[in-house]
Amino acid sequence: MPRFAAGVVRFQNEVYPQKKELFEKLSKGQAPEALFIACSDSRVETAMITQTEPGDLFIVRNAGNIVPPHTSHTGGVTASIEFAVAALKVPHIVICGHTECGAMKGALNPEGLDGLPHVREWLGYSKAAVEIVNARGKELSDEARMHMLLQQNVVLQLQHLKTHPKVAMRLATGDLQLHGWVYDIKTGDVEAWDEAQQEFSPVDVRYAKEMAALAAGGCAA
Repeated sequence: MPRFAAGVVRFQNEVYPQKKELFEKLSKGQAPEALFIACSDSRVETAMITQTEPGDLFIVRNAGNIVPPHTSHTGGVTASIEFAVAALKVPHIVICGHTECGAMKGALNPEGLDGLPHVREWLGYSKAAVEIVNARGKELSDEARMHMLLQQNVVLQLQHLKTHPKVAMRLATGDLQLHGWVYDIKTGDVEAWDEAQQEFSPVDVRYAKEMAALAAGGCAA
């Protein structure tokens, strides 16, 4: 804890003065560009990965970057999605999985979760992804099966997102885009889901047109 306290002091004395104008602007409100749903894993640093500033991302984190399908039950993830989409009107939602995910290892091997009943129940929201891996990946290595699960879980959670009324409404009006990513902790690579092609590709390939437009000073959407 002393290390964290020292970090706060450095922030106050060194970082904050350099970004004082930004923080003064943010004190009056927020207009994030994306709702970013990531795993709680301490190795996944969203701002570092995306090279974003405070105020750019509205972040939801939980074990396994999971989005429960919409029900009448009120939960933290559901409420955060509703607020980001209906109140903040974010134009993008990203679901970001990652390699070496303990939650996905647990989902693939639930017998090891007997002492973690709440974790086991939570990972039930990834069951369909596990069943796809078990059906399609029987001949694959353990590493390949896990990578398939990371991808399939992201795709599954994107499907769950579409059951949320505010998300469905914004998708219908065409002013909301959904994105699925998998981040590799070891290499720094990010692959992104291409719904039209039904496959994952490197992020620079998936967003080549958008990045070119941004570099040219055009629309970055």
